[in-house]
Amino acid sequence: MNTQTKAVSESQEVGAAYSQFLTFRLMGEVYGIDISAIKEITEYGGVTYVPTMPPFIAGVMNLRGSVVPVINLAIRFGGEPSTVTKKTSVVVLEITHEGTSMEVGVMVDRVNEVLDIADDDVEPPPAFGAKIRTDFISGMGKINGKLLVLIDVSRVLSVEELSVVNECCDGSLDQPLN
Repeated sequence: MNTQTKAVSESQEVGAAYSQFLTFRLMGEVYGIDISAIKEITEYGGVTYVPTMPPFIAGVMNLRGSVVPVINLAIRFGGEPSTVTKKTSVVVLEITHEGTSMEVGVMVDRVNEVLDIADDDVEPPPAFGAKIRTDFISGMGKINGKLLVLIDVSRVLSVEELSVVNECCDGSLDQPLN
């Protein structure tokens, strides 16, 4: 993911405000996440299954001594579990909710690129018609006449649901591994 692409947007003008989104492939579709929430991207591996977790939680991984829950985003979106390949990645996000900050990994089929999208080219989420729940969508980015589904990570990965993982691990998600 060393390349950065400037998206040619329909209404991009000199001086227009824009945001950057990491694009990734999941379940045959391309999605985007605002890069401000992303801490890092790593290869999928070393995920330890944790019994009695909700099905969308693939397990936990050790990230430089910290335990990080990993979400199978395909299951979270209501699809079949993602198949792990050489291109499967974990996008590590920092989610803040009511003053509580937590690192969470999301499993994606493949990371694509970073796109700049003019703020004027982001439309509200659709009321219907998407493959995923509309409350998971922050907006629709218009790029070269096509639409990109922009994910709202704070809704997909709520701190309340992930607290189940924290309780299961006896609070170890707040503590580094020895």
